[in-house]
Amino acid sequence: MELDDDLNRLSRDELVAEVRALRRGIRAHRDSSGHDLCWHHPQLWGLLPERVEPEVAVPPWPRFMRGCVRYRESLQAQLPDAPVDDREYGG
Repeated sequence: MELDDDLNRLSRDELVAEVRALRRGIRAHRDSSGHDLCWHHPQLWGLLPERVEPEVAVPPWPRFMRGCVRYRESLQAQLPDAPVDDREYGG
């Protein structure tokens, strides 16, 4: 079975509702800011019809931290004028 075969069985109204739900999810992910950028977003994966338990693997701490630094550097390069959110993570 193709992953998206379920779309063939949806009515126009159901398809429109699906598109709206996906857009909401994409916008929520897009609009993440501050420390929320550091987290994976399983709620976005939950918008897919197939239910799987993702097998998340994490790198060892030193590699993970180097990746965080590179990610922050890429934000600085791509968005040099972005406002700085200086709040401490409180999670």
